[in-house]
This record gives sequence, C-alpha cells and structure tokens, in this order.
Amino acid sequence: MTLLAVGINYNTAPVAVRERLAFPAEILENTLKNLWNIQEISEAAILSTCNRTEFYYQAENDDKTPLVNWIADTKHINPGEFAPYLYSYTDNQSIRHMFRVACGLDSMILGEPQILGQMKTAYHAAYQAGTLGRNLSKLFQHTFSAAKKVRTDTAIGSSPVSIAFAAVQLAQQIFEKLSEQTALLIGAGETIELTARHLHQQGIGRIIIANRTYDKAHSLAMQFNGYAIALSELPNHLPEADIVVSSTASQLPILGKGRVESAIKKRKHKPMFMVDLAVPRDIEAEVEQLRDVYLYTIDDLQNTVNQNMDSRRRAAEQAEEIIDAQVEHFLFWLRSQGAQETIRDYRTQALLTRDEALEKALAQLNNGAPAEEVLQRLAHTLTNKLIHTPCAQLRDAGANERHDLIAASREIFKLR
Repeated sequence: MTLLAVGINYNTAPVAVRERLAFPAEILENTLKNLWNIQEISEAAILSTCNRTEFYYQAENDDKTPLVNWIADTKHINPGEFAPYLYSYTDNQSIRHMFRVACGLDSMILGEPQILGQMKTAYHAAYQAGTLGRNLSKLFQHTFSAAKKVRTDTAIGSSPVSIAFAAVQLAQQIFEKLSEQTALLIGAGETIELTARHLHQQGIGRIIIANRTYDKAHSLAMQFNGYAIALSELPNHLPEADIVVSSTASQLPILGKGRVESAIKKRKHKPMFMVDLAVPRDIEAEVEQLRDVYLYTIDDLQNTVNQNMDSRRRAAEQAEEIIDAQVEHFLFWLRSQGAQETIRDYRTQALLTRDEALEKALAQLNNGAPAEEVLQRLAHTLTNKLIHTPCAQLRDAGANERHDLIAASREIFKLR
C-alpha cells in the first residue's frame, strides 16, 4: 500500500482553477464517502481552503489516475483543465508534505497558524465520514504533534508579518488591556477589515468604523459588533478613540494636526495611538509633534514586518529539522506495523498453548493429584511446548547453514 498526497495550491494553479476544485465544508462528508468508494483507495481525507485543495489517501500503488478521473467526474471538468496543475507525493514525501503544510511552511504567508485549524477540520470530516483507517488516522495525529512541536520550539508564528496584525500587536504593547479601549478605523477596504478582525479577536472593547460610504462602514461594522459612522461625523467621535487606524484612497489628509490636537484636549491628554496605513497619507505628518499622540506610518510597520519575515525564515530552518525527526518517528511506527500481525499470531498461539496446559492441570487437581506435582508438570509442559517449535527451526537452520536466522534468533531472544 502507498500513502499519497495529491493537490493544487496557490503556487501551482491560478484562482480560476483552484475555485473549481474546492469542496465546501457542507458537502465534504458525502464527497469523502464517494471518494472512498474508489476500489483502489482504502483511506482518504480532503483539505480544501482558498489557497489549496489536497487529497491525502492510501492506495494500492502510486498511480493517481483513479483520483484524477474521480475529480473530473465529480466536478464535471475535463482532466486536461486541472491535471497539469497537480503535484503529487508518495510515502516519505507525502508524510513530509503534510507536516510542512500543517506547520505553515508551505503557506502563502510563512508560518501562518490558520492552516493547522483547517487541517484539523479535514481530519474531523474524514473521521465523521468513516474514511480514515489506522495509517492515515495515525499520520494526522503525528502531523498535529509535529505542528505543535514546531510552534513550541521555534519562533515561526511569534512575529507579525502583515501590516494590519503588526498594527494591532503594537497597540497591545501600548495599552495594557484592549478590552478597555475604543478603536476608530477609517476606511472600509481589505486592510481595515483585516485590522478589525485582529482587534476583534484580541478582545477590543469597542470598534467604530468611519467611511465616505456609510453603507460599507455599516456592513463591515456589523461583522465585529461595531458602530458605523459617516466620514463627516469623524470630528465628533475622534475624542472617543484610543486607537486610530486609517487606510483610505483619499488624495488629501483626512486628519490634520488641529483636529487631533482638539481631540486630545477633549480627552484630557489621555494617550492616543494612531496608525496611518494610507499612501498618500491620511494623517498629517505634523500630528507626530503632538504630546500624548503615538503616530506610526506604513513605513514604520513595514520595517517591522520585514524584520519579522527574516525571523520567520530563520525559524523555518529550525522547523525543517524538527520535521525531519518527526518524519522518522512516523516511519518507525509505520514500519513496526509490518510485525504486528506476526506478534498477534505468536501471542494467540502462546495463549492457546497456555489454556490447553492449564485445562489439564485443573483436571488433575480436581481428580485429587497433589498440587506441587501438578504445578511442576504444568511448568514442564509449558516450557517444552513453548520452546519446541523454535528449537526445531533452529536445528534446521544450523543444518542448512542459515546463520542469518541463528543470529536473528539470538537477537530476538536476547541471548548472550
């Protein structure tokens, strides 16, 4: 049997292809059951995210043709439209690939943590669908352990590598408790949405979103239990803000020194943290001169992000070493499974021999035979029966000059 990992990701396929091979969570269980019905496949799981779709499965051999045909039939796509974008790994390399994916080493943003949760979702879906067997189930458990070890033993995820996240982390350094702060976000684009999401996840007390188009601000604010205002209302709400993050497409500054100074006075000089992520700038540079205002620009944060990316790359090198060791651990377990059937049969045989000898001993006791005599006979019988076959095989090995079997026997029985 062969373990395989086959898929497409942001490196190998454009979004137009990736979206056609995506499997929404609500159909994943039935999809897995259909995949498992392929005769050549004995175990299967599917990881489907916006950046990748991957199939982890155990099959009779490394031929991925049955999977490609199944994808084509399931998605009603000609194989030629997606097969050239597929990558595939087998056995050792498939194990390593799963570990790297779960650790964020194969992600668009190096070390991003969300992929581990998505990997766990893939595992639970396969578990619910009943498409996991012993090997793939154990591989997922090893994958989660490897990812945890990488997160614990390296700095792969400790440094922010997005501007929005860097801004939020900086705010956490300035304010002891974000739960007691109010954040005013100016704009309603992707950067502001990401900032709002990070603030919400970190337990920000209150979010106000200001935008030229009120409906856009309202739609975004609703996602994070926030409050929307029109840009024209900004002067009235600025004094409420402990944190201000601005990212608009305005060609002129939205906040000038005078307006911020007025807000600071109304706040009785309570500190205000401001981040200008816009180009051109939304906040006049002179605002930095004001006391009790901490103003950062996109360049300030970009330097932090660049330094953090270097830190993550160094951590990734450590992570690869950890993954090497974890792959070997799993391969050791996998190889040991080949002996399990022999161990099970040998144990069954020994138990049958024991039961037969014990049954005779009990019968002798019931017939009044002395206990000491019965015990000696039981020990003698058991010893002879347990060593008879190995001794006979060793004699044959000696006669046939099978020195390898004799050496192996000495190792198995730990004979000096």
